[in-house]
Amino acid sequence: MTDAFFRLHEDLPREGPGDRASLDWALKLAGVAREARVLDAGCGPGADIAGLLAHVPEGHVTALDAHAGFVAQARARLRHEPRLTVREGDMARPGGPYDLIWSAGALYFLGITDGLKTWRAALAPGGAVAFSELVFLVDTPAPELRETLEAEYPRIGGPITLEERIEAAGYEVLGVRILPDEAWEAYYGPLEARCDALEADADPALQEVIDAARAEIDLWRTHRNQFGYALAVARPA
Repeated sequence: MTDAFFRLHEDLPREGPGDRASLDWALKLAGVAREARVLDAGCGPGADIAGLLAHVPEGHVTALDAHAGFVAQARARLRHEPRLTVREGDMARPGGPYDLIWSAGALYFLGITDGLKTWRAALAPGGAVAFSELVFLVDTPAPELRETLEAEYPRIGGPITLEERIEAAGYEVLGVRILPDEAWEAYYGPLEARCDALEADADPALQEVIDAARAEIDLWRTHRNQFGYALAVARPA
């Protein structure tokens, strides 16, 4: 992660689309108990930690991220919470066991099928995984959209393709839900405001990052009916 990228993203409330209603849906579907042990894998600045803690009033949340800056932000967010551990580390070695592994947009970095296979050993008996992943919502997306997304997500497909990748890892799909527009605006609204605030004095490196962020935002606002994030809940079969 470059200094310019982190300058744009530091102190943003979240690092990807997400909303509390979708988190609540996923944890209810997974049957998370009050005393559950939960991992937030790839927690970023900790946007989902409070929601996870609310579901496990007698349990514990471990938040894990590879980037020290985000770990510091997540720690500061809930610094006095005794039921929370925030640490820097590798999602491929998450520790455990956990009753739920939650990952908002980050499982992609391990690969869906490979990552789920890796995480299986970190789950307690009966444990589940809930994660979000980018998908096409139409059979024939616009050519410019397909080209842009496939360059970053070579295996992107529709929700059915995502379910097949989950099942290939030896998991049972409990449910899939498409994140609403509000989840995207919760991320892009603050990011766009940060672009506006920094652009006037941006050096070339920062301007490049700002331009990339604006292009990403424009892509979603133009084609939001053709792609989105699917939130999937699954359990080892």
